[in-house]
Amino acid sequence: MPRSSEPEGLPIRMLHDRVLVSIDHDQGDRRSSGGIVIPATAAMGRRLAWARVSATGQHVRQVQPGDRVLFDPEDKAEVEVRGEEFVLLRERDLHAVAAERIEGHGTGLYL
Repeated sequence: MPRSSEPEGLPIRMLHDRVLVSIDHDQGDRRSSGGIVIPATAAMGRRLAWARVSATGQHVRQVQPGDRVLFDPEDKAEVEVRGEEFVLLRERDLHAVAAERIEGHGTGLYL
């Protein structure tokens, strides 16, 4: 299946092993197992973030546009394209991928 290296409507082509992602902004407050609300601003150590892949370079092998990926938000380079915020990562900086095409994993995650 050919994959698009350009997000729909964006005049950009990713190079090498780069992955362009848009961060999921619905990661707000969380609840503990006891029902206590934990604000998104609470300091809780290092927390990874989910994002959706918008574009990939020609040497990216494990993810495709549309996949959700897990990455460390401390190691990111932000870029704005036509007023939209994106994060530029290397494929090796991704910790996991969640996609419908991944089979044989009960959680849908490829860790």
